Amino acid sequence: MSEPLCADDVVVIAHNFRFQWEEAQGCHVLLYPEGMVKLNPAAGEILKRCDGSRSIDQVVADLSAQFPGAEALRDDVYNFLKAAHDNQWIRRKPA
Repeated sequence: MSEPLCADDVVVIAHNFRFQWEEAQGCHVLLYPEGMVKLNPAAGEILKRCDGSRSIDQVVADLSAQFPGAEALRDDVYNFLKAAHDNQWIRRKPA
């Protein structure tokens, strides 16, 4: 079992997934050898910021600035990233 994600962790899309906008689906998706995960708009906004250049706290701050007034944003982002990490969609960026 891996350690929980922390606020200062920098995460990236796992190497066996490709994150992209899929015009035919009208949404962001995660592609992998066995298929595709269609993402809702919130998940797409979070994952497009998981590019290895921001900590989780910086992702939250960026989303808060872009979507002012979004209630419970921090908890929602952390819960989604925990699920994404548990599903191995994302990983910690090596130091």
